[in-house]
Order: sequence, then C-alpha cells, then structure tokens
Amino acid sequence: MKIAVVGATGLVGTKMLQVLKERNFPITELIPVASERSVGKEIEFNGKKYKVHSMLDAIAAKPHIALFSAGGSTSLEWAPKFAEVGTVVIDNSSAWRMDPTKKLVVPEVNAHVLTKNDLVIANPNCSTIQMVVALEPLHKAYKIKRVVVSTYQSVTGTGVKAVDQLMNERKGVKGEMAYKYQIDMNAIPQIDVFLDNGYTKEEMKLVHETKKIMGDDSIKVTATTVRIPVMGGHSESVNIEFENEFDVAELTNLLRNTKGIIVQDDLKNQIYPMPMNAHEKDEVFVGRIRRDETQEKTLNMWIVSDNLRKGAATNAVQIAEYLIANKVHAF
Repeated sequence: MKIAVVGATGLVGTKMLQVLKERNFPITELIPVASERSVGKEIEFNGKKYKVHSMLDAIAAKPHIALFSAGGSTSLEWAPKFAEVGTVVIDNSSAWRMDPTKKLVVPEVNAHVLTKNDLVIANPNCSTIQMVVALEPLHKAYKIKRVVVSTYQSVTGTGVKAVDQLMNERKGVKGEMAYKYQIDMNAIPQIDVFLDNGYTKEEMKLVHETKKIMGDDSIKVTATTVRIPVMGGHSESVNIEFENEFDVAELTNLLRNTKGIIVQDDLKNQIYPMPMNAHEKDEVFVGRIRRDETQEKTLNMWIVSDNLRKGAATNAVQIAEYLIANKVHAF
C-alpha cells in the first residue's frame, strides 16, 4: 500500500502523518510530498526518515492513495494528474467540494456513495464535518427542517501563521499577522472573504456542504462563523428545527449510541464539551442538549471537535480506511 501525503510539512499534513501512524494504517511505502523548497528535506514517520518528494516524482511512483492538504490551487492542478495514473486522491482543500462530479464524504454519514469510479474525493470543511456527524442521526429520526449555527473556531484552522500570531501576542512580541486584527483577547466575526450576499465563504460552505453530504436540499442552513483565540478545536452552537416532535431524553440517547459521537451533558457536575478536552481526539463531542422554549419541535445543542483531526486529517484517513475495508478500489 503506497501512500502519498501531499503537503506533508504543513499543519494538516503533519497531523495526517500522525493519524496514519496512530491508526496503524497499512503503509508499505510512504511518499511525503511538499513544495519545491522542501524537496529533499527529511521528515520522520514511525521511527524512519523519509525524503520529501516533488509532485512529478510522486506521480511517477503511482501511489495507491494520495492524501492532499496543500491548498485549492495545488489540488486543482495536481489531483487530476495523480488520478490519471490511477491514484485515489482524498483532498482536504475546498477545490472539489461543490463539484457535482465529485463526492463530498464524511464516513459516518455518507461513505456508501463511494464507488470505484471516484478517483478524486473531497474532504469537507472542518466546521461542516463535526456538525453533520451530529445532525445525521437526528435527521433520520426527526427530519431536520432548519439549522442555525454559530461557530467559535480555533486559530489552528488558519494555519501555522495564525498560531504564531496568537503566541506572539501572548508574549508581547511583534510578528507576522495572519489576521487584520489582534486575535488574543478578541473574537473576529470573519472567516474567509465576504461574498456579495454579506456572508463569508466559510458560512456558505456550511450551508452548501451540509445539504450535499446529507443528500437533502430541503434542509435550510444559516451560519455565522467566528475566529477565537483557542487551540484545541472548533465549537458550534446549533439550533435545529425538526418536522417531527422529539423527546429530549430519547434524542440524547440516540446521539449517545451513534458511532463517532461522545455525549458530555452532565449539568449537575458542569460537564460539557470544550476545545481543550477535544484536543487530539477523533470524536465529535455533543452537550448542552435542550429544547428551544421559544419554538415548537426545536432543539439547541453545543458541538465541539478537534478541527485538525476529525475536521481534517482523521476524516481523510477514515475515507481511505473505508475504501480499503470495503474493497471499493482494487488496491
């Protein structure tokens, strides 16, 4: 099993390597790939040193699977070239997500849509992934009509530059700015660029990706996304209106019995999901589950997950694991 990791030296690429190792992914040959300036450098994986390859060298090696986390323009240019030699590309950028010819996959929700013809598979946006993991069992049981989501997103979602900005600000050091504004002691209600409708790209990703992954265009979604000075993961306040009535205890039990979800909802002991506790974990944590008292058949809940793991690296590796376990491709 030859595996290429494209963008191996970046924040998500490094996390992909960590997750591959932790999950004992069956790798016989690892091909780390990065930008031209990193070619020839060495990275360590599972106690061994590996030289960083160029794109062309990696394509020539014909890996079975290539995990991409190198940005949208890189994916648009190079993913089809890997696919041409028979490599299955699992891409973490936004490049292919809304392409009608490409599958957008969260394994717990819709891995069944994958076929042997899918050579470029899109990994969804981090904030979408954790939300749909929690929404899917509820949609099946009660049918979701509308979702209102506000996010509290970690600086790690922006990358190393943003982490450095936060750390510099905490030390009182002047340095490169990932954001226009100070992030420490602040909350920035803008993630990605603004669109003509007044929403950001990140907000519209939540709208469009949710419908595509869950296979239901009737679900109405509206979002506000906010960057906060946190490291461990993304948090979301989610208000869900259902078509059918629900019992809160039954609904909570349903979430408790859903693979990939951990319910943390013990008000007496002040136990609820927080980014610092989700850090370096693969599950989606759900808590503060309560009825919306202002409207019928409506629920409030709080969702937290490590955006670099389940929101990016782990989800991509889980897609690869599904392809192998279900013999979707003849590797």
